Amino acid sequence: MSFLQKAVYGNPHSTNPASGLSEKYIGAARKTVLDYFNAPGYDCIFTQNASGALQIVGESYPFSPAAHLLLTADNHNSVNGIREYARTKGAGFSYSSMNCEDLSLDDSDLEKHLDAHPDKMEKLFAFPAQSNVSGVRHSLSWIKKAQDKGWDVLLDAAAFVPTSKLDLSATCPDFVSVSFYKIFGYPTGIGCLLIKKSTFSKLKKPSFAGGTITLSAVTYSSYFLKQDHEKFENGTVNYLDIPAITNGLEFISCIGIENINARIKELGLFIIQELTLLRHDNGLAVIKLYGPADMENRGGTFLMNFMDIHGRFYPLQYIEQMANAGMISFRTGCFCNPGIDELNHSISSGHLKSYFDSRHHGDYFDFINFLGRMRGAVRISIGIPTTRSDLQKFVQFVKQFLNGTIPEHSITTPQQLS
Repeated sequence: MSFLQKAVYGNPHSTNPASGLSEKYIGAARKTVLDYFNAPGYDCIFTQNASGALQIVGESYPFSPAAHLLLTADNHNSVNGIREYARTKGAGFSYSSMNCEDLSLDDSDLEKHLDAHPDKMEKLFAFPAQSNVSGVRHSLSWIKKAQDKGWDVLLDAAAFVPTSKLDLSATCPDFVSVSFYKIFGYPTGIGCLLIKKSTFSKLKKPSFAGGTITLSAVTYSSYFLKQDHEKFENGTVNYLDIPAITNGLEFISCIGIENINARIKELGLFIIQELTLLRHDNGLAVIKLYGPADMENRGGTFLMNFMDIHGRFYPLQYIEQMANAGMISFRTGCFCNPGIDELNHSISSGHLKSYFDSRHHGDYFDFINFLGRMRGAVRISIGIPTTRSDLQKFVQFVKQFLNGTIPEHSITTPQQLS
């Protein structure tokens, strides 16, 4: 608020005093980001969010019949969507699988995929440092392993960096997507794409917009793109909010990301232990917790289903309604990550083919109708503002379901759900 009150700021695509002031603060924020991630060998491109950062890679990577895209079954849909850019340009794509037991990547399967396609000129491997759904952290050692086999690496760091240190001078992925609100809450609507300088020229921007060119023409169809980060920052950047990134990262640095990480591990271990202890009198678990049983390879995200005394999953809508009444906020559904839900609920490629081939349009509830069984889960997230009392309140909420059975009025048929 002080920043907004003390001066007048303007579109940075000018040299007037208001614009010059904006450029000064945007430049400071860009430097703060690169310093925070220890990334002197990178360019920082500000985007609307992490999805916007991923879109830049998807539309600009040199996909062709001589290229291949490798994804993991654990990926946010903003990463999965890159396959459509690859498909449109004739490139192949494939998925590496996960282990059902703890939702980690299947090492041997990933190795096979990385060893494949030696004939391809361009190869892009995209994976998350931390799952946005299960909280599982995937080894950053895959970055160098893939690069040594000729792959460019896109690291989705959006779920990882809010509670963990990412040192890009040590890990060196080619592309990194980040969302700032996930780190410090405000401002929303700003992310960034970090591109290794040595890889920058590989991205071929397919169009141009205001702010991205040095010159364009109408009576002669040609243009010249800028050659640095501005090449990909379409239009007017959010010059009133971008300076707040500096405040946010300074705030996190003051606390210490290592301290935040240690706190998340402490709270995470607490919630795992508390939920694991909750059992019906017949010995069946109240909570089906997916992923690792400890915090060794976990972040602050936990995926679960609630079960009644007969071992049946409670409908997600019922759980959410009960939580809403108690002023507890969490999410239910598939969380823009279909791969994990398909694995957890044993949804085969045959099921999916039958559904998609049978209609021109569908949605989450229509697929549940088609399948005749539940999809999705409950996801809780803990982070810098979370306290032990918050988690104790959640545990008390879960205890309401001890020795319970699913109420008849809450058992909705798939048709009723839609």
